[in-house]
Amino acid sequence: MMHAIKWHGVAELAFWLSVAIVFYVYTGYGLLLATLSIFVRRRHQNPEHRPFLSVVIAAYNEEKGIRKKIEQTLDLDYPADRLEIIVASDGSTDRTDEIVTSMQDPRVRLIRVEGRKGKTAAQNEAVKICKGDVVVFSDATTVYHPQALRYIAANYHDPTVGAVSGRYQYFDAQGSSPTGLGTIAFWNYENLIKVLQSKIRTISGCCGCIYSVRRALYTPLPAEVISDLVQPLHVIRQGYRVVFEDRALAYEETTRSANEEFSMRVRVVTRGIRGLLSVPDMLVPGKHTWVCFQLWSHKILRWLIPLALSVLWGSSLLLWNQPTYRFVFMAQSCFYIMAVLTYFIPLHKRWKVLGIPLYFCILNAAALCSVVEVLRGKKYMVWETVRT
Repeated sequence: MMHAIKWHGVAELAFWLSVAIVFYVYTGYGLLLATLSIFVRRRHQNPEHRPFLSVVIAAYNEEKGIRKKIEQTLDLDYPADRLEIIVASDGSTDRTDEIVTSMQDPRVRLIRVEGRKGKTAAQNEAVKICKGDVVVFSDATTVYHPQALRYIAANYHDPTVGAVSGRYQYFDAQGSSPTGLGTIAFWNYENLIKVLQSKIRTISGCCGCIYSVRRALYTPLPAEVISDLVQPLHVIRQGYRVVFEDRALAYEETTRSANEEFSMRVRVVTRGIRGLLSVPDMLVPGKHTWVCFQLWSHKILRWLIPLALSVLWGSSLLLWNQPTYRFVFMAQSCFYIMAVLTYFIPLHKRWKVLGIPLYFCILNAAALCSVVEVLRGKKYMVWETVRT
């Protein structure tokens, strides 16, 4: 009898601890930031500040779209004499290099990185030849808002700002992506978190296809880490803030399939974990306690959510005899069953909202897989271009 009571208590403790972690990661942290931001005065910008910008475009086998990307960048609303474009070709084997070198505009330059070393390594090499005071990192597939560069540049009038991130704006072009609605909802939440972090003090990670850094503060990074998470941390280490400019939009299409989304998320999270392991001092309270708090709240705990969800499901099953726990167990099970059904059957085409459970499960399955990959010593340095 006493043994049964003891295990019942352990199961209840595990249940409520898991509930607390999941609630904090997805709701509590955001509410805390929203509350703190009320007491912070918004900082002013100088909309006429125009530093010289170097836009670095990392590319691998982008012959189908690189010309359009360059032309779109040249057409952005930014002074022509204050802008240059560097295409960092990471061992491309198609006509990418030829197309770039054929461009007549003298502001466009190519740097070829031999040996297929990956995006981070390509960016390291590109920065070496940049002339700009500020380097903007972009992807070959990303479309910028016409005034995105102006919005980013205005923030650098503040000498305490060392890096500026723009905002992802995802769209499902064909309306058929099983994870489209989930991606859009997730990144809207992420952007809200960044707005609040930036208002309070500094963000701790940028949007990979539209972020910038003062060239003088750039730190060459190991090829296996994700630059848009780790580069901002090095900027913070040097005593500067990293801010979020939510008007600087970068339009990016959602992935086309659940498998593609899963593979991408595993690569990104694995590189993110390795990135944080490369700056261990940022993970302990001290000089950067507030950033440490952000990283644990919004990165590390989120990557550990699969464990919390597993404990939540198992403990609620053990407590089946009580109505509250039985309801939670059944609700979780229905949620996961719906995700599995949507994976195998395109239910999202009829009811788009069903894509959200699938995306949630993909995110957390990828996080779990990434932790395992890191423990196995797996490194992701290169990416494969997906085009249809």
